[in-house]
Amino acid sequence: MAPAPLPPSLLALYPALRSLSAEQLAALGQRMSVRELPAGAQLFTERQDCMGFPLILAGTIKVVKSTAAGREMLLYRVEPGGSCIISSSCLLGHTPYSARGIAETPLTLLLLPIAVFERLLADSASFRDFVFHLFAERIAELMQLVEEVAFHRLDQRLAKLLLARGETIHATHQTLAEELGSVREIVSRLLKGFAVQGLVRLGREQIAVIDRPGLQQLADSSR
Repeated sequence: MAPAPLPPSLLALYPALRSLSAEQLAALGQRMSVRELPAGAQLFTERQDCMGFPLILAGTIKVVKSTAAGREMLLYRVEPGGSCIISSSCLLGHTPYSARGIAETPLTLLLLPIAVFERLLADSASFRDFVFHLFAERIAELMQLVEEVAFHRLDQRLAKLLLARGETIHATHQTLAEELGSVREIVSRLLKGFAVQGLVRLGREQIAVIDRPGLQQLADSSR
């Protein structure tokens, strides 16, 4: 049975693969298959051996770090055209995963087998540049996350998160707490305080920003 052709969107999302020859792309198609996963499906867990290098065609992966007490912090999201530096780190260092990857939405992806990833890294300058550019971007994001956690108050960080989400945020307090590396009770208390100040209006799994300048002032405050 002939292998299925590579999805047309692959080269548009991952232009680093365009430098490959037709024969190389055909060989790639023989080693990979499209995977469809529902929202909430777990792609990988901590201390699990690395399975390969994911190429996202549709949907979003969230990568989270858990504590022994059960708290979680969102490290970053992976969207179409990107990939996961936790996976890259595991592949390059021959180590297990150090975080968990979860399908945040229904997900369509291709998984580059380990041998194929290593061959592309060695033979394709454009693919190698893509992987290391991804490292640089993610490390900058993680450094910003470390700075916010270490030096910014939680109310400031929550205000920034709400502002980044637009006028209406469809999320539970638990989801917001996970993104901030906090707990639901503290986030709920802060949100109630925001509501009393007239900054937001709270609904069921919904938060409406009603005083954006006031919320921005809180996010920018240094006290």
